[in-house]
Parts: sequence; structure tokens; C-alpha cells
Amino acid sequence: MIKKSLLILALITVHLTSVFSQNRTAVIRQDVPLDSVRLSDPFILVDKKASLYYMTGTGGMLWKSNDLKKWTGPFSVAQTDPESWMGKNPMIWAAEIHQYNDKYYYFATFTNREVKIDTVGGNVIERRACHVLVSENAEGPYIPMKDPIYLPANKPTLDGTLWVDKDGKPYMVYCYEWLQNLNGTIEKIELKPDLSGSIGEGKLLFRASESPWSREQLNGKVGPNKVTDGPYLFRTGTGRLGMIWTSWIDDIYTQGVVYSKSGTLDGPWIQEKDPITPPNYGHGMLFCTLTGKWLMSVHSHKTVNGRNIRIPHLFDVDFSGDKLIVGKPYIP
Repeated sequence: MIKKSLLILALITVHLTSVFSQNRTAVIRQDVPLDSVRLSDPFILVDKKASLYYMTGTGGMLWKSNDLKKWTGPFSVAQTDPESWMGKNPMIWAAEIHQYNDKYYYFATFTNREVKIDTVGGNVIERRACHVLVSENAEGPYIPMKDPIYLPANKPTLDGTLWVDKDGKPYMVYCYEWLQNLNGTIEKIELKPDLSGSIGEGKLLFRASESPWSREQLNGKVGPNKVTDGPYLFRTGTGRLGMIWTSWIDDIYTQGVVYSKSGTLDGPWIQEKDPITPPNYGHGMLFCTLTGKWLMSVHSHKTVNGRNIRIPHLFDVDFSGDKLIVGKPYIP
């Protein structure tokens, strides 16, 4: 099963390298329906002052909409330093835009395919890490800050997101990739007050193998899946701290939820028994619409003529009580 997983990953990576690249030529389109946008890891920022929705994700491009129905884009917004560890043309995964204090911060995973940091099980691991860019405006451009790195150069990390914990300090919550540790983790690291760098070292929150719902076939036996993907944090109406995250059930992308017993990032984190999305939906985040309705954005996978297509979707959600409840698909 590990060999099969690596093969699937390799095929997807080779096919989508140009899609993930920030330097591809973008043809701006208008009035594009949401289900016609091709985007994985969709993240939606709501700008109440401008009455606009901004959507980004893997590829690092930006889409704009005033109603969630029709979108304009994609616009290139990330400006990385070619002299940095990222190189001249890094791949960009799972970009997020967070408004924090009086600025906008661009959390994303950058991969320099020219630099190899490890080989595990015959699989060569490229230089990949979470990083943060900054802008005065939601539409960018987003540029590097002071610190050249946020996480260790010898560890592949991905899908970083922002959370301010009860101690008032900002943190990056991210995945340490299973390709190297063979049992993916979700971890936290404290950020500087202006998010310009990290403080100290990362701390383990939980491992992929602790999930009761993410499973795979291992040598003819059912065992825990090793993938951690797409953490996103929220508080329920009762103040309970939760995190949605994604893994796999065999070859089906699926999302679950975990809750912190202490109400802080330090946990302990208690996994829910069952996933919260239907099969083939994952890498979610939560946002409140301009009309006050809470939704979850996710993406699905579809193969068309041998090509892997990823499509953003919206779901109704309710977390006004003690738990996150995912409702029906939402059609703008």
C-alpha cells in the first residue's frame, strides 16, 4: 500500500507541477461559476469593507467574487525571493490569507524541487516548508518578511494555518509530512507578534495513527493511515476548541474533526470516531458569509480523460453548540 501511495503521489505531482507554480501565465476570466473553477485546498477570506470574497489555494492564485456564485481570476499575488531557499519558481500548495491586526498574511507551502533534503524508502524528498508572506492589502502583492525560514530545513512541512491561542500568542499549526516520518503529525510553533518569523521549536499535537476513521490496507490487514493534511481551527458556540483535518480511507480523500480537552493547542486532542464529510471531500476551512451564514469550503477529486481535477465546494455548517455539524452542500 505504501508503494501504491507513493506512485499516486508521484503521478499527481508530475501532472500538477505547472498548476502549482506561481509563475505560470494567468488568463483572467470573469463570471466563472464556482464549480467551473479548478482549485484544490480552497480558502476563502471575507472582506466586509469591500463586500468581497477572496479565494486562494494551491497554485497561489487569487479569485474574487461578490456573491460566491461567479468568480473573477486567477490573479498572481505571491512575490517570493528567488535568492531564498525557495528558488526561482517554487511550487505553492494550500495558500491561505489571514487578516491579522492591520495587515494581511499569506500562509502557504513552498517547494523547491531543485533541492533534495532526504531519501526515505527509496522516495526522494524535496525541500518543502510552510512560510508566511505579508501585504497591506487583501489583493496583495504578498512579499517576504524578515526571517528566511519558519521551520527546520531538514523537515518537509506543509499546510500551515494561523491560530491565536488563549495565551494571546499567534501560532502556526502545520503538518510534518508522512513521507519522511512515515506517520504524519500535526504540530504547532509560536510566531513572532508580527508573524515575521517563528519562536522556538515545533511541538507535537497528534499523529495520523491516532485517528480511528482514517484507515488503509497494509499487507492485507487494515491499519491506520499515515497522512495528515489541511488543519484548520475553530471554536464552537460553547467555547470548545476544534480542528478539522484531512486524511484518507484507503484511496478516498476524507475529512474528520478533533477536539482539545483543555481548550488550548496543548490538548490533549481527542479524535472523533467518524469522519464529518462525505467521501471525496477534504482540506476544509470555515467562513462566515457577508449575510452571516457559516459555510465550509472543501475540494473534491475527479479524473477526466486521465487528468486529476480538483473542484471547490461549499457545505452548510453549524457549530453553535458543542460540536461541528456538517450539513448539505450549499449552492450559491
